[in-house]
Amino acid sequence: MDITAITGLTGVPGLTGISADKDVERASLTGTLTDKEEKVGGSLFDAFLNSAIDNIKTTNAYLSDAEDEQIKFAMGETENFHDLTIALQKASAALQYTVAVRDRLLDAYKELMQMQI
Repeated sequence: MDITAITGLTGVPGLTGISADKDVERASLTGTLTDKEEKVGGSLFDAFLNSAIDNIKTTNAYLSDAEDEQIKFAMGETENFHDLTIALQKASAALQYTVAVRDRLLDAYKELMQMQI
């Protein structure tokens, strides 16, 4: 399962410029930007989008690793069933987390669309 097509987004400024876990620091949950964040991207949405894309890339890597382990085990290149089980569990947990986050975002979007102005 390859979900790398989502990373090819064009027209989003600063898409590859920041990494949410290293470059972005929050002063508080009030939505204010720190100096470091203003230099990097300038908007909270850019940081959130980059964080989501990084999580999708991580999920894709886990799925690829699990698939590789399955192929190695099926071809008899490895006898270690333990590594296969761990790779499958990591991929399953990452995919469940990604789907749960997607569902929550869709619910939030639907709620915003139902608001009356």
